[in-house]
Amino acid sequence: MKNYVPIIGALSLFLSDAAMAQHGGTEQEQRACAGSVQKYCRPILDQGDFAVLACLQQHRQKLTVSCRKVLTDDGQ
Repeated sequence: MKNYVPIIGALSLFLSDAAMAQHGGTEQEQRACAGSVQKYCRPILDQGDFAVLACLQQHRQKLTVSCRKVLTDDGQ
């Protein structure tokens, strides 16, 4: 049982991150990045939150300061 504790801990972190990604962030975070998402990631919006996150990371230097802060604060 002792060997399973780290695995369960990692799995719970992954599930909480997946839940946050599925939610798409807080309303404030969404507002901070809405313009950047529309400008740089509009063609891939239908591909899900992970695709949008990857797009934002790819365009990080061009994002608004507030959107870059959201990514940084979320460990992205």
